[in-house]
Amino acid sequence: MPFYIRRGNIPPKRHIQHRDANGNLYHEEHASREGFSSIYSNLYHLRPPTRISKVEAFRPLKYLAAKDQPHRHRHLETFKFKPGGNWISGRRLLAFNNDVALFTSAPQQQADFFYRNGIGDEVIFVHYGSGLIKSLFGNLQYGPGDYIIIPRGILYQLELQNEDNRFLIIESAGMIEPPTRYRNEYGQLLEHAPFCERDFRVPEIIEPVDKEGNHRFLLKLSHGIQEYAFAQHPFDLVGWDGFYYPWIFNIKDFMPIVGKVHQPPPVHQTFQAPGFVICSFCPRLFDFHELSIPTPYNHSNVDCDEVLYYVEGDFMSRKGVGEGSITIHPYGIAHGPHPGSYEGSIGQKKTDEYAVMLDTFRPLQIAVDALEIDDSKYPYNWME
Repeated sequence: MPFYIRRGNIPPKRHIQHRDANGNLYHEEHASREGFSSIYSNLYHLRPPTRISKVEAFRPLKYLAAKDQPHRHRHLETFKFKPGGNWISGRRLLAFNNDVALFTSAPQQQADFFYRNGIGDEVIFVHYGSGLIKSLFGNLQYGPGDYIIIPRGILYQLELQNEDNRFLIIESAGMIEPPTRYRNEYGQLLEHAPFCERDFRVPEIIEPVDKEGNHRFLLKLSHGIQEYAFAQHPFDLVGWDGFYYPWIFNIKDFMPIVGKVHQPPPVHQTFQAPGFVICSFCPRLFDFHELSIPTPYNHSNVDCDEVLYYVEGDFMSRKGVGEGSITIHPYGIAHGPHPGSYEGSIGQKKTDEYAVMLDTFRPLQIAVDALEIDDSKYPYNWME
């Protein structure tokens, strides 16, 4: 994140003695990226955060690619997956490469464990449902349209508050952040950026939980999930400060950029990460050139795979998709508007749709689970 936050009770200097009213020493923890060379936060615990009371079972986990699949456009109807599981076990893998993995989830069960993704940042896009993200840094209320950003290594819980929950989950090997071109040399978002720091929701610290006992903790690794037990409740912070914490941005706070002719997808970019970008398509006015064609022009993905997750509204250039649909248009094959929509869009003044787009700069592999919800007729939908 590009700005500094301070919460709770912290000492005047880093790495010095910090004691409570009875003289007991608080325990400092430094959470940072790229060793000690990138953004970080310093946290102050009642007890050392290193106290693991049990090393429990290890569960192997492997991302399985569907073998010998044709290279083609795909339409995945994610709402065909039956709801189930909790906010971790209910995830269904759709596609992945070395930079990013894409999941959908419709969890039904509460879970009392703590979770830390040790291999990547997470973006949890909330399609339906509301609840609470609980973390070391404090609590964040979430709801429909929220992008929940959980940086790598942050311990958290997700508390469901609805029966109908639908999430799109993007797991990134690198750091999720606002695009560099939106920021000045100090990290502040520029005037022409389609959002600003006021749009970001950040954690509010809670009272430290002073509680001994075995507290279940799951750590995601590159080859599986390791379970442990903490010797105390891990949310025992009295204070913290820094640049590294979970945060939320809502898609409806994105301010679309429009132009005289059709604008390319980079104007919708919301986040960047190594190997891919995330864009937000939101209601906006169409182009105002007297000969403009509002619908997107045909284009070839020479360097990337294009993934579009349809959230709500009237999807003007694409017929046959609905809420929860995912289209994947892979590199090497042109794609564009459906027959009739190119000329049919002429004269329209605005669009009323929300969608999340992921453009990857390396090819995606289709996961085995995705075949369950794949529309085999989709590659032919451009035929007259």
